[in-house]
Amino acid sequence: MNQHMSNADLLTEVNMAIQKICIGGQSYQIGTKRLTRADLTQLYKMRNDLTAALQVEENTGLMENTMVAYFDRR
Repeated sequence: MNQHMSNADLLTEVNMAIQKICIGGQSYQIGTKRLTRADLTQLYKMRNDLTAALQVEENTGLMENTMVAYFDRR
């Protein structure tokens, strides 16, 4: 992956890599050559991180993703 890609582009690439693993498997061998794709757990973590980064980029509200708790002592 390229360092100059946007987070949205990286997320698309990660999702495609996850899809390839789910459809075609983690690794395969043709003759003496063996290909092992990226670790699925690591790809899921990357997807979560990129999704969070995109949400931060798109955050235009001052108090977005803020929770308020009210405790009433009775």
